[in-house]
Amino acid sequence: MLMPKRVKHRKQQRGRMKGKAFCGSRVSFGEYGLQALEPSWVTSRQIEAARVALTHFIKRGGKIWVRVFPDKPVTKKPLETRMGKGKGAPEIWVAVVKPGRMLFELAGVSEAMAQEAMDRAARKLPLKTKFVQRR
Repeated sequence: MLMPKRVKHRKQQRGRMKGKAFCGSRVSFGEYGLQALEPSWVTSRQIEAARVALTHFIKRGGKIWVRVFPDKPVTKKPLETRMGKGKGAPEIWVAVVKPGRMLFELAGVSEAMAQEAMDRAARKLPLKTKFVQRR
């Protein structure tokens, strides 16, 4: 799973996903991209599942870039624990994704193959996405 090697603060507040993504909203590395259309937290497991679906479909045919990284810790308290006694321990790592953010990029395959591969990856993610091409 993806996670940072070290962080400055072990626990973070939840925050808000207001506005659109301006950084990382264009196809920069490959020819095709998968762009987010709504705000969401994407866990490291979901990113990994989408990456595996992409690589499995293109069968080592092209190059893949993962443009999001889960660097936000999400805490949970143990089950059947009473209220109080502080904040829970970090459980999962998530990437904060805003609308317009490029999630994956792909190069070295045909457009039809890229479209199908991105569609399979999108099914693993908890948000609406669209397939985009480099202009």
